[in-house]
Amino acid sequence: MFSNRTNWKLTQNRLTEALEQVRSSGAHVLDLTISNPTRAGLHYDEPQILRSLSSPQAMAYDPQPKGLPSARAAVADYYRTDHGIDLDPDRLLLTTSTSEGYSFVFRLLCNPGDELLVPKPSYPLFEFLADLQDVKLVPYPLIYDHGWQMDFPSLPSAVTKRTRGVVVVHPNNPTGSYVHPEEQKSLNRFCREHGLAVIADEVFLDYAHDREKRQSFAANQAVLTFTLSGVSKISALPQMKVAWIAVAGPPADLEAAQARLEVVADTYLSMNAPIQWATPALLDQRKTIQPQLLDRVRGNLAELDHQLSTQKTCQRLNIEGGWYAVVRVTVTQTDEELALDLLRRKSVLLHPGHFYDFPSDGYLVLSLITQKAEFEEASRRVLETLNP
Repeated sequence: MFSNRTNWKLTQNRLTEALEQVRSSGAHVLDLTISNPTRAGLHYDEPQILRSLSSPQAMAYDPQPKGLPSARAAVADYYRTDHGIDLDPDRLLLTTSTSEGYSFVFRLLCNPGDELLVPKPSYPLFEFLADLQDVKLVPYPLIYDHGWQMDFPSLPSAVTKRTRGVVVVHPNNPTGSYVHPEEQKSLNRFCREHGLAVIADEVFLDYAHDREKRQSFAANQAVLTFTLSGVSKISALPQMKVAWIAVAGPPADLEAAQARLEVVADTYLSMNAPIQWATPALLDQRKTIQPQLLDRVRGNLAELDHQLSTQKTCQRLNIEGGWYAVVRVTVTQTDEELALDLLRRKSVLLHPGHFYDFPSDGYLVLSLITQKAEFEEASRRVLETLNP
C-alpha cells in the first residue's frame, strides 16, 4: 500500500524512550538539545510581529510563483544591508521552509536515483528529504585538524556519472565550521570540472561567534549555486515559515534554472499571503533577536570553556558559528549509551555524536542557546559524570 520511499523505522529511538520515562518519574530534565528559539527565553517584539500578520492586502489573492515582489525586495535588502550583496529580487524564490527549498532544488537537479554529495558530520534532515525525492546521498567527510575543513582529496572518488551537486552547510550544523574562501574556490573548481551545482544551506550564516560577517554563497557566480536560508534562524521565528532560494551562477545556467524553478513553485504556490506581506517586518526582527542569541551563545560557550579548564578528560572542538558545541570525550562506551546514562542518572538531555554521523564514538553535541542557569548546571553535571 505504501511507497518504499517512506519505509522508515517509525519506532521511538532509545533516547526518546528514556526521556519519556525520566519525565514521567517527575524529574526535571535539563535540556542541552534545544533548537527552538521561541522556547529559549528570548525577548520578542510580539506586538509588532502580530501586527505584521494583519495586513488588509492579504485579503486579495495575487498568485506569484516566486513570491510577492515586496517580500522578495525585503530579502534582497537583507543581503544588501547585512552582506554587501546587490541581489536582484528576480533571483529569489520564496518557499515555506528551507526543507521545501531543498525539495524544489532536488527535483530540479535530479532524476530518480541520481546522487548528491553531502557533508559528514551534519544534521540528519537530508536523509528524509532525499528519500522523499528519490535521491541518493553520498557523504564526503569533514576532517578535524585544529578546526573543521572539507576533505577535498576524497571528493573525486565520490563522484559518479549520476552525481548532480554538492551540498555545503555554511556554517555546518553541528560542527560550526564555515566554508572558508579558499575552500569555496576549490569547491567551484571541482564543480566546474565535474559539471555539478552547489547547494548552500546558510541558515546559521549570521551567527559567527566573532561577529565578523562571512561571505554568502548568494554571490557565487562561478558555478550554478542555490543558496537556502530563511527567518527561522535569521530572525529566530521558525513558526512563521518564510524561507527562500537565491539562485546564482553563469548566465545561461542561471536563466534555465530560474525558469524551471518558477514552474515548480507555480505548481505548488505554497506561500500564504499574510506571511508574505509580513516578511519585511519579520526580517526586521533580526536586529533585536540576533544580538540576544549571540550574547547567549558566547556566554554559554565561555561558561563551558571555564568548566572544561578544570578537568583534563574532555575537549571542546573549535567552533566558528551556529548554536551548537561539540565536546570530545574519552571513549568508554558508545555515545548513545553515554547520553542515556547522563539522562537517567543526571537528568541531562544531550545529543550523541552518532545522531550527526560523526565518524566514531567520543562526541557529544550541546546546544548553546539553552538558558544560562540551566546550561551552567547541565554542563556541570555532565563534566562531573565524565570526571568522577
